[in-house]
Amino acid sequence: MGGERQRLTIIGDISVDVVLGPFSGWPNPGTEALMERSELRAGGSAGNAALAVSYLGGASQLLSGVGNDDIGRWLSAQFQPLGASLEVCDAPTTLSVGLIHTSGERTFLTTRGHLEKISYEGVRSHIAPARHANAHALLSGVFLTPALRAFYPRLIADLRTLGYRVALDTNWPPQDWSSALRAEVAGWIGACDHVLLNELEVRSLTGSDDLAAAVAGIAAMLRPGATLVAKLGPRGAVATQDGRQCECAAPEATIFDTIGAGDSFNVGYLAARIAGAGLAEALAAGCRTAAAIISRFPRRSLAPGELSPLELPRPLALAGV
Repeated sequence: MGGERQRLTIIGDISVDVVLGPFSGWPNPGTEALMERSELRAGGSAGNAALAVSYLGGASQLLSGVGNDDIGRWLSAQFQPLGASLEVCDAPTTLSVGLIHTSGERTFLTTRGHLEKISYEGVRSHIAPARHANAHALLSGVFLTPALRAFYPRLIADLRTLGYRVALDTNWPPQDWSSALRAEVAGWIGACDHVLLNELEVRSLTGSDDLAAAVAGIAAMLRPGATLVAKLGPRGAVATQDGRQCECAAPEATIFDTIGAGDSFNVGYLAARIAGAGLAEALAAGCRTAAAIISRFPRRSLAPGELSPLELPRPLALAGV
């Protein structure tokens, strides 16, 4: 679909992902363990979101970067058909190994690489004024892109000035949460229209073990009209907007690889909001999108447009994404 119809701009991390599993425990040093399943694919939080848009038959603008090596050229080739503008960074391309545990949890081992070099200037030069009243920008992979993160208040302000509604998915900070980091993130949250976090991030950001209290704590940071979504994995999602709460159960699905579940949810949810859906229908679209995508392995077997329109509820106007 042509760029004139793009209403979602995705800004953040892309990387090369190696997915391995199932994995029952760490092997002893010096030994070797065999994995039953594996896949080499393009990934990263922003990358997974752009791929999800394509699976739904939509179009997006992806702003990120790659390293200046052969792996970076391969990664760039995977995203160029998806409307990507990628800064070539003077660093090796970031690699991420995703280990799928038998419990269903996953562990990531990620190299620093090019993600630490993605710059505000490289991203900002590709952001044009929004051409639609309901254009959105999704920010993800925040803590893996520290040079860009340093300019996050400015970037969010730029996007709002240019006419975008801003969605934020912080992902997990490798340095773990601190009081200073919580204060920094709270500043971003107060300027965004959609805050899309998983349950662990919601609890950790507030320091509360009680989910309801944690959701209430973050909701108090929101600007008027903004929405907080807490993604609960197989239990679905819960959201709050202007004091109204809404819950949605996740569809039943057989899943091996949960990597990218939250990114896929973000796209389904935002596509629905862009199309004018209410909060409940948008949560349902997010849950259905995530289940439809992560139930496929290998993930690269999904073709562009394959999930449109059967996997999603009306009135998801994907032509407008």
